[in-house]
Amino acid sequence: MRMTADDSAVMEKTKDLCASIVEHPDFRLLQEKVEVFLEDESARLQFQSVQERGQELHQKQHAGMELTEGEIRDWEAAREELTNNMVVRSFLQARQELESVQKMIGSYVGMAMELGRVPKPEDFAVNESCCCGGGDDGCCENEDGHGGGCCQNEGHDHGGHGCGCGHEH
Repeated sequence: MRMTADDSAVMEKTKDLCASIVEHPDFRLLQEKVEVFLEDESARLQFQSVQERGQELHQKQHAGMELTEGEIRDWEAAREELTNNMVVRSFLQARQELESVQKMIGSYVGMAMELGRVPKPEDFAVNESCCCGGGDDGCCENEDGHGGGCCQNEGHDHGGHGCGCGHEH
């Protein structure tokens, strides 16, 4: 029987984990913040506008073109206005917390598969200075969104994933 078969013990435990997550009161509060944002058309449009303008400026800069002070000032003003919007701020906070939970669970699963056992807190403490151990030292911040791999420099082996972000380098 395959571990990923719908009726396998692994998939049953995975479903139990998912049920625990979605039934947790904190998850429900975070989900409500996301739903409030999704139902607020003006907040969504404001968020989308700032995101698109930021991408345009990034692409322009990446293409070697200089940004004008006016472009930078306008974008920063729009971003500040966006962060002052309580619906957007709550959404961003909720999204960050949900991503943090997802990353932590992924770290535990990845570490278990790497170690061949359930990870202990000290397994993560050993790697705190490296992004693969839950720390965020920016090793995944090159032009392409990925670093050269702090883990490669530390002698860690993460199945060819270098910095632990899950992307091939």
